[in-house]
Amino acid sequence: MTAQLATTLLGRVDYVPTYAAMRQATQERTPDSPDQLWVCEHTPVYTQGLAGKTDHVLNPGAIPVVQTDRGGQVTYHGPGQVVAYPLLDLRRAGYYVKEYVYRIEEAVIRTLAHFEVTGHRVPGAPGIYVRLDDPFSHAALTGPMHPADPFRGLGKIAALGIKVSRHCTYHGVALNVAMDLEPFSRINPCGYAGLETVDLSTIGVQTTWDEAAQVLGNKLGVYLAP
Repeated sequence: MTAQLATTLLGRVDYVPTYAAMRQATQERTPDSPDQLWVCEHTPVYTQGLAGKTDHVLNPGAIPVVQTDRGGQVTYHGPGQVVAYPLLDLRRAGYYVKEYVYRIEEAVIRTLAHFEVTGHRVPGAPGIYVRLDDPFSHAALTGPMHPADPFRGLGKIAALGIKVSRHCTYHGVALNVAMDLEPFSRINPCGYAGLETVDLSTIGVQTTWDEAAQVLGNKLGVYLAP
């Protein structure tokens, strides 16, 4: 892997052409192709993963639903969300998919820490969550999750969905900064009915998309390095 992850800020872009460009870049990669990080925000869209079930899309209305080849279930992308797409050669980086996911999540946790927010992992549910009652608490999640509601007291602030083809990654992670969160109520986010979705704004952090994008891009550059 190159010493530095080349970051490209795409601005606000439609999802479908960006998805097509990611696939094309991955298909055309050679062992010498540099690793890249694309950072953007999308116009409103629901994206469905390979495991996605149609009944998790409750009422999309006028927002398009796009079938993709990433892992996971349905999620929403829209303005005010930082979306980061690492295009990496994992074989060259020297680690496997499970560690790749861990490193992305760690970059999000460190990004949240920059804003004094404590992010949490939930076993078996990729992405990052915060305590709704006190997102700034440093206390770890303790004890077993509630069997009927593993997300009780938590809100999801970042969603993760990846694809690996010939050891090369695309798709990525979305961090909610200052969004209209209403569209999340029209789906079961990531396949979980009633899962509350939050952003930095609703938990009391005032920042800009540009600042959040810069911090997340920098953290991904650090934590995805070999």
